[in-house]
Amino acid sequence: MSRKTSFLADQRGAVALEVPAVWLFLMLIVLLPLADIAVAGFKFISARQALRNFGQSILYSPPPDVTNASSWSSAALAKADTRYPIPSIQLICGESNAACSSANSDPTQPKYFVYTTTVTLSPIVLKSLLCTGGTTSGCTFTLTYSERFQ
Repeated sequence: MSRKTSFLADQRGAVALEVPAVWLFLMLIVLLPLADIAVAGFKFISARQALRNFGQSILYSPPPDVTNASSWSSAALAKADTRYPIPSIQLICGESNAACSSANSDPTQPKYFVYTTTVTLSPIVLKSLLCTGGTTSGCTFTLTYSERFQ
């Protein structure tokens, strides 16, 4: 067997040349986009849980007067998670989704808390897929949560 034939038959060095290409492909095409989706999922789950926790904390201390709850609202907003701030609480009375007033605050009508928070994403690879609405505010999403209290 000649020396040239033995080198052609032995291709152990080919793997050393292929591994960097495969590693680069896996990192850029598979793992980085997967990391973007995972980070977005964790942020949305954390924000949703912060909204639920806030709802549970204010559920045990409802407003004494649903038609005038401004002082109660400011005290309740202090209980919100600082990572996911809640700008305001809206009190909804009845099934018509109208804000509570003296006209619709009948004790037999259901009453709800409605509040929101925002989630900001900063994806590395999937910016065009995850962020919609332009470059300035494309990665900010508002989550709304409501809970019945009476």
